[in-house]
Amino acid sequence: MALTVSQVASIAGVSVRTLHHYDEIGLLSPSGRSTAGYRLYSDADLSRLQQVLFFRALEFPLQEICRILRDPEFDLGTSLRMQRQLLSEKAVKLQALLGAVDAALARLESEQPMTREEMKQMFDGFDPADHEAEAEQRWGHTEAFQESKRRTARYTKQDWQTIKAEGAAIFARLAELMTAGTPPGSPEAMAAAETHRLHIDRWFYPCPHTLHRGLGQLYVDDPRFTANIDKSSPGLAAYAAQAFAANAAQATDAR
Repeated sequence: MALTVSQVASIAGVSVRTLHHYDEIGLLSPSGRSTAGYRLYSDADLSRLQQVLFFRALEFPLQEICRILRDPEFDLGTSLRMQRQLLSEKAVKLQALLGAVDAALARLESEQPMTREEMKQMFDGFDPADHEAEAEQRWGHTEAFQESKRRTARYTKQDWQTIKAEGAAIFARLAELMTAGTPPGSPEAMAAAETHRLHIDRWFYPCPHTLHRGLGQLYVDDPRFTANIDKSSPGLAAYAAQAFAANAAQATDAR
């Protein structure tokens, strides 16, 4: 039984406009017409449409499909076997891609924000939550505090591991300079101070030089910060504060 264009479109899952286009370019012209002039498709037409759709699924351009189907030596069985081979190869690639997507999703879903206990373990017993109320009271009104709170809320365990490693490397460099007797106002010490400022700016809040100098003073004024920084290198908190201040002064003078 001959089918109308709308019936073929529904069966094949393509639009009527697509079938009209195939007809216009000579890729798939219906075998008949109704008395009213409407397109009518035979079983042979549907078989040809199936070939077109198989090749399109393999991303063959329409011009190439026309060339293949018009070839006098075209054989349906040979074509189907070739299409099956190509589709099988494509399926293997898609399966590998799907596996990669699943792996990426698994990594993403596993990177949940750190728990309070994990945070405490990572920072050697220091738990930011223990000081949250005090920090809120002292700096809660500042934009820096709000920005830091917003950023850190979404950090994963991997993010915190990176932050810890970067911070440790910066203070190790400052300790090395201090031990070597390098003045805190030296280019080397100020370079380390600038690296620390950019570390804060990247991970926590916008940190201009004046704010960074104040942070260094906090390291000295608050005995809890001093004890934590001086744990491995006594005097490091004061040295860092002086380096931060020198770097801020240099930035101000350069304006």
